[in-house]
Amino acid sequence: MKKEQPYQNPIVCERADPWVYKHTDGYYYFTGSVPGYKVIELRRAKSLNELREAEAVNVWTAPENGWNSRLIWAPELHYIEGKWYVYFAASGESEDPSISIHHRMFVIECSDENPLIGEWVEKGVVKTHQDSFSLDATVFSHRDELYYVWAQKEPAIKGNSNLYIAKMLNPWTIKGTPTLLTIPEYDWEKITYLVNEGPAVIERDGKIIITYSASATEENYAMGMLWADANNDLLNGFSWHKSSTPVFESSESNQQFGPGHNSFTKSEDGAHDVLIYHARPKKNTFDNPLNNPDRHARAQFFDWNDEGLPIFGEPIAD
Repeated sequence: MKKEQPYQNPIVCERADPWVYKHTDGYYYFTGSVPGYKVIELRRAKSLNELREAEAVNVWTAPENGWNSRLIWAPELHYIEGKWYVYFAASGESEDPSISIHHRMFVIECSDENPLIGEWVEKGVVKTHQDSFSLDATVFSHRDELYYVWAQKEPAIKGNSNLYIAKMLNPWTIKGTPTLLTIPEYDWEKITYLVNEGPAVIERDGKIIITYSASATEENYAMGMLWADANNDLLNGFSWHKSSTPVFESSESNQQFGPGHNSFTKSEDGAHDVLIYHARPKKNTFDNPLNNPDRHARAQFFDWNDEGLPIFGEPIAD
């Protein structure tokens, strides 16, 4: 039976890469990419519908120059062992002109109960197996281990970004050798750009599920999915399965284009799983889609099939 959708979409306008975290204090915490790409903004509300009018607080502003001084993308807020962390990607300028630093991954930390008013401390760049374009980090805990999943360019592999997974020594340090999870291989993952990015993790009924986004950020943007048995070694590439087709894509009939870069949360009563994502209300006309601020944050219920995998349907109309 189709669930009634209680959300007044968009839940937040002009916020791409939306991240929602439902905390034990009863608040939904929201962040996303802010047009201009210079700040990290947080807001909170008791319901998803109230996020649109909630006070937006800039908790971190990019410096005038340096490694993280521009193009602040895709922040995510996490609560780990009593502290708040925001993971984000940033680009900037290096003192050495021979070094290309177009987007690396960074972390800031807050020890206050309320991350909107607490002091945020920079923990620095997250160093991976190589120094190359990297972004869109997310973390999740599984069996007392903290895992890090992110997108990164591998010079030896044709394309713009692949997905990797690794365990963490602490919330800002990777340990061990990362595992390559997926590369853009299907036609729908390679429109204009060869991209796998924006991972999000949900665990249910013995499965670890990772959604991700692929292709250029206009109407061709779409979501893919990986999954593994929670009992298997998550750092073993053979543990993972991949959908050969998109699991969430543009809807001409509902006038929602390029859905993706999602996160997951629960409904206010805890009874339903909720997909948080951005989409555009029309096909992009900008030369550079990233300069078009019409990616709005949206929310909708989703279901599960008999195999224990999510059924997202299609993006609902405003």
